[in-house]
Amino acid sequence: MTAFLYTLLGAVIVLALVLLRQRRFGFLGQSPADYADDTGTRFDLRTHLNGPLICEGVIYGPTGRVTSRFVGEFEARWDGNQGVMDEHFRYESGAEQHRQWKLTLGNDGRIRATAPDVVGEGEGQQSGPSVRLRYRIRLPEDAGGHVLDTVDWMYLAPNGTIVNRSQFRKFGITVAELVATMRRKEAA
Repeated sequence: MTAFLYTLLGAVIVLALVLLRQRRFGFLGQSPADYADDTGTRFDLRTHLNGPLICEGVIYGPTGRVTSRFVGEFEARWDGNQGVMDEHFRYESGAEQHRQWKLTLGNDGRIRATAPDVVGEGEGQQSGPSVRLRYRIRLPEDAGGHVLDTVDWMYLAPNGTIVNRSQFRKFGITVAELVATMRRKEAA
């Protein structure tokens, strides 16, 4: 019986250390404050997510393998601190997806975001060359209709390209990750 208790205690300690590592040192351990003192170009949604944009990326499944590739065409427009971003995604499977974000930017860099497939309201923060956005997204019914906790981090590269990394979690377990770039669409 004692050996069982020690094994159980060891498993609990290992699990706690893994969770602590993820929360403190991994993707979720980042904070907008980590980027506040960066002296490079500052990410401003009204400037960098404005006009026609191209988004190219991949989605990784829970095993770490690419499960989908996509190209998106975005159109973003701002009226002061109120923005609308229309997204049209085309996946290699032939599937298409549309989403319209409504964004409100506070004078302190805080962001509020809504979209038809977002449960409630997303919240975020601009900080230095980065933006973090947290929200709960409902998958389409053909993908199970699950609600996933999502954290998006966008980082502004020196040439103006935005690098986006997002993680999607269910019950605290990462079930998917997205990596994409966003850049201004070249005039035809």
